[in-house]
This record gives sequence, C-alpha cells and structure tokens, in this order.
Amino acid sequence: MRSGTVVLVLALAGCTPFAGPAAKTSATAARTSAAVTTVPASTPTAVPSPVVITPPAATSAAASSPAVPTSSVAVRTSVAPGIGRVPAASAPVVVLDPGHNGGNASHPSIINAPVPDGDGGTKACNTTGTATNAGYPEHAFTWDMALRVRALLTAAGVRVVLSRPSDTGVGPCVDIRGRLGGRVGAAAFVGIHGDGAPATGRGFHVITSSLDPAGAAVAARSSALAHAVRDAMTAVEPVSNYLGAQGLDARHDLAGLNLSTVPAIYIECGNMRNATDAALMASGAGRAALARRLASGILAFLGR
Repeated sequence: MRSGTVVLVLALAGCTPFAGPAAKTSATAARTSAAVTTVPASTPTAVPSPVVITPPAATSAAASSPAVPTSSVAVRTSVAPGIGRVPAASAPVVVLDPGHNGGNASHPSIINAPVPDGDGGTKACNTTGTATNAGYPEHAFTWDMALRVRALLTAAGVRVVLSRPSDTGVGPCVDIRGRLGGRVGAAAFVGIHGDGAPATGRGFHVITSSLDPAGAAVAARSSALAHAVRDAMTAVEPVSNYLGAQGLDARHDLAGLNLSTVPAIYIECGNMRNATDAALMASGAGRAALARRLASGILAFLGR
C-alpha cells in the first residue's frame, strides 16, 4: 500500500533510559494545532489514534496524501503554513510522532492502562513526559519540533504523517504509535523526545530496538537511519555523555520500536534536566537548529 516510500518519524516515548536515570515528570504547556487529522474507527484502546497527513497541495485541500486504509480512517486535509512546494504522489512519506501529549496528565486512567510492549509483556499506554527545571514540558517541545521538521521535509518534497493532531489531546498509546509505520506503508519510523536524566548528563542519543522485531533487513535499515540522524545531529548538539555509545543505544523495552514493522528509531534530542541542553531546547532558535539537523539526517537516509 505505497504510493511512495514512507518514513515514520516518531517522537520518543518515555525518554528516561531503561533501568537508568530519573523518571519523567508531568507538566502543562502552551498548545498548538496540527493541519490534518485521521481517526481510526476501531482501536483496541480507549485512546483515539489520530494520524496526521500533511501537506496536500498548496492550493487545494483535496490534493493527494499518503495511502491510509479508508475502511478504518476518515481523512481531512489542510495546507501547512509557509509550504509552497507540493510533494509528488510518488514522494517518500515521513511520519512524525511527537512524544507524549498535552492532555496526558489529566487522564491517568487512560495513559496508565497496560498495552503490549512487543516483548511479550505490557507497559503503560503513554506517559506525561519530562520538563526542564523551569517548567518547559517535553510534550510541547516534541510537538514544536515535529511541526518544524514537517515544514523542512515538505519543502524538500517529502510527504509527512503525524501520529497526533495537536498538543491538547491524550495518547495515542505507544503500541498504536509503533504500528503506525506498517499501517501506512512506511519506510522508516523515527521518534522525537527529550530526556529526563540527572542534570550532569548532557547530549542527544538515538535508540533502536535490540529485538530486531521485523527481521534482519529492517534492523539493518533502522541502524542506517540511526547513524544518519546521529551524524547530522552532532553539528548542533554533542552525543550523550551518560547513555549509549557514540550517540547510539539499543533497548528492548520500547513498544514503539518493538512493534514497528518498518525501520524505526527514537531520538532523545537532549537532556531537559541539564542546564545547557535545556537552554537549547527551550529556545525557538535552538529548536530550529535541532529541527534542521534532524530533517537533514532523515533526508540523508532517504538519499535526498
């Protein structure tokens, strides 16, 4: 079901290293709204699983968008502001999944519900995410980053899918996010997050699944995606000095990666509890720089 190659960019869920530093905290934030929403008619969880597909044409809301099963999804489209180039129908599709959501903290019974983790167990549907010490929340950071990366990829002729339509909702659950790449025929799945590690830790890291859930070929492509993003991000942020090796890490506990049937990564763009990282991530100029490098890495993976 491909009208073109699809890349899924997923915001990292959880953002606290497995068996590692401090857990994330909940926070509230300024909200933004996305351009396009799709809501599956049947989902095995109480949380809606919106899929955002953008942009269509710069002049028409009825322009072509990535193929999504019409039996289970209703799609409406609108144009992303500031985008003049209309990606071709055969263009690759990038699915951005900004981690967490602005309404998660208000719905603990939903986000704490167990869902499959892709490793034979379960984990919480979602989490609230972390925040800087000054109160800038991760869910707002990932949402802003997703919108910035979307604009950059679209300008490069790539079509974009988002896993959630705004920063005011709840969920979707991590298993729904993880399966999204296969659902839309993606070529890759990338997650965007900020970490909540001890304040002494600085830098970004890129995570892949250690389980090779979709086989060796997909695992190799996940590794290639991770390396491309890692190499691009070093121009603006150092690799993590507290987790992983050379900016790369592999985990078995992340449902979004374990349940993906396409090449998939999560990226922790920095440690929001570190003063230097927090200053970069909380500023518009810093997020613009991070978004440019993340988009560059994705485009390098796509060979564009």
